[in-house]
Amino acid sequence: MSAFLPVVLHTPRLTLRFLTPEDAPAMFRLFSDPAAVRYWSCAPWQDMAEASRYVEQTLHGYADGSTLRWAMRTADGELVGVVTLYHFDRRNYRCDIGYMLARPYWGQRYMQEALRAVLDYGFGSLALHRIEADIHPDNSASVRLLQGLQFRLEGQLRERWFVNGEISDSLIYGLLARDWLAAQSSERPPSGQP
Repeated sequence: MSAFLPVVLHTPRLTLRFLTPEDAPAMFRLFSDPAAVRYWSCAPWQDMAEASRYVEQTLHGYADGSTLRWAMRTADGELVGVVTLYHFDRRNYRCDIGYMLARPYWGQRYMQEALRAVLDYGFGSLALHRIEADIHPDNSASVRLLQGLQFRLEGQLRERWFVNGEISDSLIYGLLARDWLAAQSSERPPSGQP
């Protein structure tokens, strides 16, 4: 697989850019918050070494073409979350998506804004056919987010993850390029309309 070159995405309130080693402290703040990682696939981080490894793995993912991870920055430069495309299956034009948002920014539609930009990029520049999400059944905020972005529930995998001593199922959501593009065209006003 070929390496991913740095890509910056812009939304009205956010800049999404590749992670750097200097982002480790912000990643630690994000992933050490028990409420933020409640439905994540790992326990809250306990030390900065975990954040450094995360950034290092991200940089390797860029280099080997296996992971695209963007840091979400607000206009004032605050790093408030991450969005990741990973598990690329190039032969079948698909990948998985994951995301995390700092608790002070919940409920303000930042993640919806960021995911719209990433989905546009995935289905546009990357020419993906399908993007999948694997979420905890109790994560109602994530369910609403994905459904609002046209993802469809495609199944439930029983007792799939052991995290922090707890076993949980996975809800599998999928989004096809044609469904995304159709939804985007229906949201845009007709040509010549404001």
